[in-house]
Amino acid sequence: MDGFHDLGGRQGFGPVVRQGHADPFHGEAEIRIAAMWVRMLRHGTYNMDEYRHAIERMEPRHYVTASYYERTFTAVASLCVERGVFSAAELSAAVGFEVPLSRPSREGRVGEENLPEISVGDRVRVKDDFVPGHIRMPGYIRGKEGVVVGMSPPYPYPDAHGHGLASAWQRTFDVRFSSRHLWPDAAEESDVQVGVFHGYLVAVA
Repeated sequence: MDGFHDLGGRQGFGPVVRQGHADPFHGEAEIRIAAMWVRMLRHGTYNMDEYRHAIERMEPRHYVTASYYERTFTAVASLCVERGVFSAAELSAAVGFEVPLSRPSREGRVGEENLPEISVGDRVRVKDDFVPGHIRMPGYIRGKEGVVVGMSPPYPYPDAHGHGLASAWQRTFDVRFSSRHLWPDAAEESDVQVGVFHGYLVAVA
C-alpha cells in the first residue's frame, strides 16, 4: 500500500548517523514484545507479510511517533484482534486504557502467472503500480529502469501473502539502478541495488 511508512528515498530527514554497537533491547518491555511477536508468528497466527502490512496500516501520526517495538506491539495486537485471539475490549481492559490498533485491511491481489523470463544482464523497468493492499515495491523505484545483476530463490508473493491469498511464489531479482536516474540532480553518482519481485518488472528491449 502507499502510506507514510514508505520513507525510502525521501529527503529532509537529515543524514544517517552511525552510532556503533548498540544493545538490541532497551528494557524488559521490548524483550517481551519481541518474544510475543516470534511466538505468535511460529504459532501461525499471522505470516511475515501480514505482520508487515499491519504496521503499514497504522494511523500515520501514530506510526511516526511510535518506536520500533511500539509498532511491533501494535501490529501483533491488531492481528490478534483480527484473528479472534482476544477482542479489542479485552485488550484495553487488561492494560487499563484503549490500545490504538491498525486500521482495517484493504484487498490484496494474486500474482500474474506465466511471467516472461528475465535473466542477469537484462535491462528492466519497474511497473508503476499503486495498490490499496500490501506491496513490497519501494515508491522511489516505480517506473524506473535498471539492470538485473542477480536473482534469489522464489518467495511468497507479498501482495497475496499479506492478505492470506493463495498465489504462486516468485523469485526476486537484484536490480541495479543509477542514483542519478532515481533522483535527478539530487544525489551523487552511485549504484543502488534493490531486490524486486518478478511480477513488478517488465523487460526493456
